[in-house]
Amino acid sequence: MEISAAGRLEVRITAADVGKRVSVRSLIEHGPSGEKFTDTVGVLTSWDNGVLRITRKSGERVRVAESALVAGKVVPGAPARRRGPAASYEELARVAARGWRPVESERLGGWELRAAAGFTRRANSVLPLGDPGLPLDDALTAVRRWYAARGLPAYVQTATGAEGTQELLCAELEQRGWVREVTAELWTGGLAPVADLGDDTSGVLLSRDADEAWLARYQRKGVSEVALRVLGGASPEAPAVPGEPSVWFATVPGGPGAAAPAAIGRCVVDGRWAGFAAVEVDPARRREGLATAVMTALAARALAEGASAAWLQVETDNEGARALYDRLGFAPHHAYHHYRAPEGRTPKESAPDSSATAGDGTP
Repeated sequence: MEISAAGRLEVRITAADVGKRVSVRSLIEHGPSGEKFTDTVGVLTSWDNGVLRITRKSGERVRVAESALVAGKVVPGAPARRRGPAASYEELARVAARGWRPVESERLGGWELRAAAGFTRRANSVLPLGDPGLPLDDALTAVRRWYAARGLPAYVQTATGAEGTQELLCAELEQRGWVREVTAELWTGGLAPVADLGDDTSGVLLSRDADEAWLARYQRKGVSEVALRVLGGASPEAPAVPGEPSVWFATVPGGPGAAAPAAIGRCVVDGRWAGFAAVEVDPARRREGLATAVMTALAARALAEGASAAWLQVETDNEGARALYDRLGFAPHHAYHHYRAPEGRTPKESAPDSSATAGDGTP
């Protein structure tokens, strides 16, 4: 907290600091064990009508009454990470998007509208990296029309907790009634430590394709042709095209008569990055090191193709996966969220339709 030369706590923030990272101390009426104060660190997303709203790294929004403020100051950005590769949010967001491509996309200024017949929110949501080129309400109207034309709900993917992320956009969406449905985290780590674990990977089979055996273990049943295109990189020629992400699938066969493999995984190699996904193990075969073996085999393949850093996405309530990734040297980089458009139509959406998007549909 900010302390004056006289030793008093001071409030050194104002409404002009909206959008900056702040640290505040405020009074609480009924604190545990008689505590009278609470501290909050995050991005100041609004200060209206005597109420401050601060978005923490996790995406949690904290409401603080101006009358309860005891101290406050603007603080520097989050300190440099002590482990894992250095990377900006924008770099990772673009790499993650290339690793899970939609089958259709279109530009709206700096936003990318993505669709894949509803297969996963990541492939059916807006990735807002930059200015849409329109006032926000007009941009959101264009988004809702674009997805409605495809029979899909409109989602916007935002992020919190890293430099260059979108706490202010989260606040704007919530003020307009958009509902946060899912929060997950993107973790990063070094690739070589995973490949060098030394676990036996002789039983791990690698392939360019998600065959029937791999799909039998994949948690999403009834995978469509569109889903296969997303899993495969959305382009059957991707592995052969220079500069395109390289997709690999790992399978550990089950025992005799098994209906599905014992474990599977997916990896996308894109420049210096290797992205892991769909690491799944037969519940009856857990704690045998199969998930580690799958990731080790995929990491070794990615190293051979020139990658050096790794990323993956994990939901906040998946404790087993988070414990595994922590042991492998990964750590959270930022949280990301999917906001769904509110039901009904806005006055702007009732106007005659007109296209507000442009571009050739490429990412």
